[in-house]
Amino acid sequence: MIDQITFNDFTPKGDDFADNPEPRCPCVLLLDVSGSMNGRPLDELNAGLQVFREELHSDSLAMKRVDVAIVTFGPVRTEVPFTNASSFFPPALRSQGDTPMGGAINTALNLLEDRKREYRANGIAYYRPWVFLITDGGPTDEWQSAAAAVREGEASKKFAFFSVGVEGANMQTLEQISSRQPLRLQGLKFRELFSWLSASMSSVSRSTPGTEVALIAPTGWGAV
Repeated sequence: MIDQITFNDFTPKGDDFADNPEPRCPCVLLLDVSGSMNGRPLDELNAGLQVFREELHSDSLAMKRVDVAIVTFGPVRTEVPFTNASSFFPPALRSQGDTPMGGAINTALNLLEDRKREYRANGIAYYRPWVFLITDGGPTDEWQSAAAAVREGEASKKFAFFSVGVEGANMQTLEQISSRQPLRLQGLKFRELFSWLSASMSSVSRSTPGTEVALIAPTGWGAV
C-alpha cells in the first residue's frame, strides 16, 4: 500500500520545495562497503548506482518525485543526504572497515524521519518511503535494536524495508531484521537490481496515492 500524507495548511518554503512542490517518494539506499566488497563487487555496485541515476533521469516524473539518500557502512557514513533525483549524482564508493549494519540502519531511519519533518514543514505530500539494504556479510555491531525499529516501522507503515544479500551475506540475520523475505543477488547483477529499483520507484511515483502498486518481479537478478 502506498501512503500519502497531505498538509494543506502549509505553504511550501525553501528553494527546492518551492520550485518543485510535487509529492515525494523518498528512498534510502543502505550499502555495505566493508572490506569484503573490495574489487569487482564494489565496481559492479558503483556501476549499478550509475544505472539507477540514468534510468531515473529518463523518467521526467520520477525525476521530480523521487528523493534519494545513500548511507554506507564500513564505517557508517551518510554519503548522500536526501536529494531530489534531478540533482542526484552517485559517489564513487570505496571499501573499508567491517560491517556495522545496526548503526547504519539506525542512521538511515533517523535520516528518513528528518526528511519527513522537512516535508511536513514545507507542505509537501509524500508516499510511503523505501529503505533498501544491500550487504555481503552480517552485522559486526549490535543490530537487534535496529531490527526492532525496522519491524515497528513496517508494522506502523512508516516505511517499506527491503534487503538483498550478495554472496556471503548472512541471510538468516537478514530474515530477523526485515519482515519481508530477503532476496539473494544472483552473481553480481547490481545493474539489473538497480534497473529494477528505478522501474519500481517510477511505478510508485506514477501511482494513485492510497492504491496498491504491483511491482515487477525481481526475475533475472534476485531469488529468495
